[in-house]
Amino acid sequence: MSDSVNIRELNDLIASKSNFVSMITQGMDQTIVGQKHLVDSLLIALLANGHVLLEGVPGLAKTLAIKTLASLIDAKYSRIQFTPDLLPADVVGTMVYSAKQEKFEVRRGPVFANFVLADEINRAPAKVQSALLEAMQERQVTIGKETFKLDDPFLVLATQNPIEQEGTYPLPEAQVDRFLIKVVIGYPNKEEEKLIIRQNIKAEKREVSPLITPADIVEVRKIVQQIYVDEKIERYIVDIVFATRFPADYGLNDLTSIISFGASPRASISLALASRAYAFLKGRGYVIPEDVRAVCHDVMRHRIGLSYEAEANNIVADEVISEILDKIAVP
Repeated sequence: MSDSVNIRELNDLIASKSNFVSMITQGMDQTIVGQKHLVDSLLIALLANGHVLLEGVPGLAKTLAIKTLASLIDAKYSRIQFTPDLLPADVVGTMVYSAKQEKFEVRRGPVFANFVLADEINRAPAKVQSALLEAMQERQVTIGKETFKLDDPFLVLATQNPIEQEGTYPLPEAQVDRFLIKVVIGYPNKEEEKLIIRQNIKAEKREVSPLITPADIVEVRKIVQQIYVDEKIERYIVDIVFATRFPADYGLNDLTSIISFGASPRASISLALASRAYAFLKGRGYVIPEDVRAVCHDVMRHRIGLSYEAEANNIVADEVISEILDKIAVP
């Protein structure tokens, strides 16, 4: 009974903070047309303290969405354009000799911000991509002998173009796994496209003003961390992840030749965290199976390795995830 009382209190607490979600959504709507899934995904990552990998063709407002979100939160924003000649020091910073002080001083790189846009991350070589690993996982950066804590909230939002693959470097599995979600963005519909044209041919430029602060995000995250995840939901998450590793155990024999490697334990953690954030967006103090299913594709699509057979038959990770979700019993 105490649990039900706590959940009732939590529901009331979430309801009192629901204006936070509507404020950000309305603010995003001022500059972004459509792309509701993208906006929701950015909010989920923000609430779950995770990083986002955005994939889509150029011109779908990926960069604009991230910049707008940073402006609404009054957060420090930096953009790193990943290119083949980029160096790790260009990302995290380096030691610079000061003739005046007669000693080496730390010059911090653009990673020292609340929102870091890693634009076209797959254009830079692995040594540059790996420079982000410590920042993404440990929320800290080591330059020389000194280690610096990064600001909270700290989010890496990386974009990659799925079309032009010449001269690109596939992201290392260790780094891909550190993204909470991978969001694939599609084209707008006809009505949205007309609205985009109208907005962009106007002379005036829409500016967004800060609505909340980074401290507000930290406070709301504390509420999200209290959202109840039942043992049945935990078991459901574990079954989904294990079905990617041992599909035959779940009657998915046709997937054994399709999947080369399954999702890591980080997938289970990310699925639980993203489900809680999604429950918060829906105004609930507890996670239901629909929350898990709603975030499953974004959380899992970049964590499943597909075999050559899958690629030869044009089978994508989303189809594998859908088949698993159809097979696993919903609690």
